[in-house]
Amino acid sequence: MNSSVLVINCGSSSIKYALIPAAADQPRLAGIAERLGSSDAFLKGIDSRGERFEKALLPGVDHTRALEAILEHLEGHRPAAVGHRVVHGGERFTRAARIDDEVIATIEATAALAPLHNPANLEGVAATCKLFPDLPQVAVFDTAFHQSLPPQAFRYALPEALYRDHGIRRYGFHGTSHAFVSERADALGGIEGGWLTAHLGNGCSTCAVWEGRSLDTSMGLTPLEGLVMGTRSGDVDPSLHAHLARQLGWSLERIDEVLNRGSGLLGLSGLTNDMRELEVAASEGHENARLAIEVFCYRIAKSLAALSCALPRLDGIVFTGGIGENSPLVREKVVSHLPHFGLGLDRTVNAQTVRGREGRIDGGHPAAPRLWVIPTDEEGRIAEETRQLLDETTP
Repeated sequence: MNSSVLVINCGSSSIKYALIPAAADQPRLAGIAERLGSSDAFLKGIDSRGERFEKALLPGVDHTRALEAILEHLEGHRPAAVGHRVVHGGERFTRAARIDDEVIATIEATAALAPLHNPANLEGVAATCKLFPDLPQVAVFDTAFHQSLPPQAFRYALPEALYRDHGIRRYGFHGTSHAFVSERADALGGIEGGWLTAHLGNGCSTCAVWEGRSLDTSMGLTPLEGLVMGTRSGDVDPSLHAHLARQLGWSLERIDEVLNRGSGLLGLSGLTNDMRELEVAASEGHENARLAIEVFCYRIAKSLAALSCALPRLDGIVFTGGIGENSPLVREKVVSHLPHFGLGLDRTVNAQTVRGREGRIDGGHPAAPRLWVIPTDEEGRIAEETRQLLDETTP
């Protein structure tokens, strides 16, 4: 399929969109509608002239009305298909799927595993189906890339019935990002090898990829497991919930809210979940900001070291995501915790590799694992998987 794909990433109160042309040298029309349902909803993005825009939306605007406003800014650039980011596909989906009633029912059935994401993703599906009833709609799942995990990596040490009857297992997320950057690392390195990928943003995860297949990853049943994130705690003692309930009288809802929205970099620092602001505060002597950065980087390195057990051979580490692409400090600190990997960081090149720049940040020694910074392109990956599926299934 040699046509544009409209990529939709729908949240409970937002819609990220990007019109991805078939030709890489053509510009993308992209943006975000935020605060949907409120009195101050707005839409901002880049139009067909390459100019930035921002406009207020009507108070209480819903997803369908917001999409109608988005279409006005596409200015006649009609897509040939719509690709939807869907966070959780459970065990059913190992790849993208063309959306029909059965696929929608399965996404709904999996909503208990992603209650903040899957219902919102389905709102985007419903809205685009209403606006584009004649276009193919494709679901691309965050979890699909990790369905290649072997049982020793995805099973929890829990009674069999919890897995068999209720699907309690490790699923992993950020699959489109890990797939994109590991494939790009293969192309840049001229090998299909073993990579540790670190997607670092407000949400963070690591992944062990061997010959294009995910063998282990840091996130689990939900996106809370694993690394320290912007506002998520990452790994904590499994008995913490019971302890907080007994000692402080907290409800499960409050505990869940604190672990997902009040912890991570924000909780440790007491300031912010923005790494840029934390680096400034730490440089000015704010002790909790410094601690937040140290814990964040140590836990990334600890996770990468653990995931290396899944790889027959380590060819390198890839940093991506907003923090991974733009924080030389974080990359340097992570590498410093892994001396036994034989990594060689070029501090000058590392400091210069920011703002979407792709490149190697190691010293170039042929026998040492490589260190790459590769800007992720989740929207591009979703468009690619959408085109690939339609090419295979359209007569």
